[in-house]
Amino acid sequence: MSIFENIRMALHSIKAHKMRSVLTMLGIVIGVAAVIIVVAIGQGGEALLKSQIAGEENTVDIYHSPSEEEIQANPNVWQEPPFSQEDIRELEKIDEVEHVVAFSSEYGSVRFQEEQTDASIIGVNQAYLNVYPFNVTKGVAIHTGDILGGRRVALISEGIAEELFEDEVSPIGQVIRIGNQPVEIIGLLEPPTGLFAFNVQEVYIPWETWRNIYGKSDFSQVTIKSDSLENLQIAGEKATEILNARNGTEEAYQVLNMEEIAEGIGQITRIMTMIIGGIAGISLFVGGIGVMNIMLVSVTERTREIGIRKSLGATRQQILIQFLIEAVILTLIGGILGIIIGSGIATLVSTIAGWPSLISVQVIVGGLLFSMLIGVIFGLLPANRAAKLNPIESLRYE
Repeated sequence: MSIFENIRMALHSIKAHKMRSVLTMLGIVIGVAAVIIVVAIGQGGEALLKSQIAGEENTVDIYHSPSEEEIQANPNVWQEPPFSQEDIRELEKIDEVEHVVAFSSEYGSVRFQEEQTDASIIGVNQAYLNVYPFNVTKGVAIHTGDILGGRRVALISEGIAEELFEDEVSPIGQVIRIGNQPVEIIGLLEPPTGLFAFNVQEVYIPWETWRNIYGKSDFSQVTIKSDSLENLQIAGEKATEILNARNGTEEAYQVLNMEEIAEGIGQITRIMTMIIGGIAGISLFVGGIGVMNIMLVSVTERTREIGIRKSLGATRQQILIQFLIEAVILTLIGGILGIIIGSGIATLVSTIAGWPSLISVQVIVGGLLFSMLIGVIFGLLPANRAAKLNPIESLRYE
């Protein structure tokens, strides 16, 4: 009997017992789907964490952390601005650096008529617009002309708008006061989304405007954007060397080692994915036992059929292959259904959670092969039992 004839008979047997076949495949479907979901969400979560920390824009923050000796030599070092305008110009000369995002922030009061709230007042430079373009839901964003001209314009977060303005009052065009200085609102910022999104109280203004309001001419925070992800760590190291040399310090200016952080995150998420995936794989084992149980029942039901086939010349190997193929097809169909369902659920979860769903071809192929392997392993005992049946006793079976 050819392989195609065995497949045809296996499909006929599955079709003849629809409910039993569906219930048998259910364990395989759930197991494969669970593994697909866990791996896809795990890899997507890893990619999201890496992008949140390393930055999708190839950016890294430079932070200022004076040593004990520097603090003892100058107790007021924390009150001094860490980055000067000359520092920024020097960083812009680094070959691997595409943009130097520099901004300053102060936490202060914002007033509109009789209403008042506290917020982070952030003054941004031109590079900020290039790396982190503003998304607004109403009005317009700050543009290059505003930065270069030092215009008294502002973008405010939704939290500020809710605190200062009534529902029927549009904040666009209104004049607020930062300290005692008037600033016109030109746009309402889009609420943040993602894993680390919080309801923030922020006001963004051009850096020249910020300097005129607070009377400070240096920057409090700096982020560099490299020309590629591969050069990110190199650019960061060069930047800290320049800053430490210019300011006469050894390790006061530092950047996080993004490669080590990304690798650490990857190891943690991979271990968690393996653990949860292993737990999900238990259902595959349970599903395999179900397949073996049903195949044993099938052998018992078809004892006379086996006896007739053997009396007509069917060999033990042919009987063994017939039942093995039936078990493999049963688990293969369950595996395909599990992949479809698992991919759909993983995509839905990632869409709701706002992170990428990385359903790899390797996982899909692995799911199919593993489901077929389950069919072979758990179908071997029933198939072997069928192959060993005595044809005379089989024909007498009632």
